[in-house]
Amino acid sequence: MTTAFVFPGQGSQYVGMAQDLVATYPEARALFEEADQVLAFSLSQLCFRGPENVLTDTINAQPALLTHSIAALRVVQSLRHESPAFVAGHSLGEYSALVAAEVMDFGDALKLVRERGRVMKGAGEKAPGAMAAIIGMDDAALEAICRETGAQIANYNSPGQIVISGAKDAMERAMGLAKERGARRVLPLAVSIASHSRLMEPAAREFEHAVAQTPMRIPKVPVISNVTALPLNGIAEIRRELVAQLTSSVQWVKSIEYLSTQGATSFVELGPKDVLAGLIRRINKDAHAVSIGDVASAKAFVGN
Repeated sequence: MTTAFVFPGQGSQYVGMAQDLVATYPEARALFEEADQVLAFSLSQLCFRGPENVLTDTINAQPALLTHSIAALRVVQSLRHESPAFVAGHSLGEYSALVAAEVMDFGDALKLVRERGRVMKGAGEKAPGAMAAIIGMDDAALEAICRETGAQIANYNSPGQIVISGAKDAMERAMGLAKERGARRVLPLAVSIASHSRLMEPAAREFEHAVAQTPMRIPKVPVISNVTALPLNGIAEIRRELVAQLTSSVQWVKSIEYLSTQGATSFVELGPKDVLAGLIRRINKDAHAVSIGDVASAKAFVGN
């Protein structure tokens, strides 16, 4: 069985995340202690106790998700000593995938995602945008609406589930046209940052310096790109990816389809909630997908 480890992005965070992992497994506890030291504030207490509005702020949510995901990875590695054939992450989750592939040390990745959150928050404050999930609409029809309105596809999440992003006026027009042209549901997201859109161009320019300064190594296992849905080859390409990712669509459907053509049949989602496992099962109905983010799921996985 060929296994891919996958890592969730923003939206999966919740108050109480990773608390039982940290209480049970020394590997998880050590990782959260390292995060608190690197960031010089108690990320662990924010994850465990909130408040929710502070945890959900992109500048905090991004390091929280990375830390929970890598804590779950460390626990699984200690219990089962399993190495994946591939790794991939959804948007912010790509950083967890890069740590799993040993491209970056955890501490360096943590500082980088904190900076990513900072520049994205700043861009969102200067040019507020909107995002919406469009359910039950053909890709080509929604792409045509985006061309008409100036909105962009942010995430190709699964067949019939796409997220669009952009300036508020463009998004209002795009959401209206999607409803008119047969979308089953149009769900505005509770965000003011238009991730994966042109509004993130100032953030991308600012972020490029931080990416260039971060030490990186050649991946130990293939990391599938959000932007191209193909393996990232070489450090220069990884650096370009992390900058381009801020303004580009997340090609999650194509990423899972590529992994499936490469023989991946088992997908292990590491981190909070089970969003990716659900998407993967919709993309490839034959795939076996599990999520590991707490003690119960970790023990169940080891028992398999």
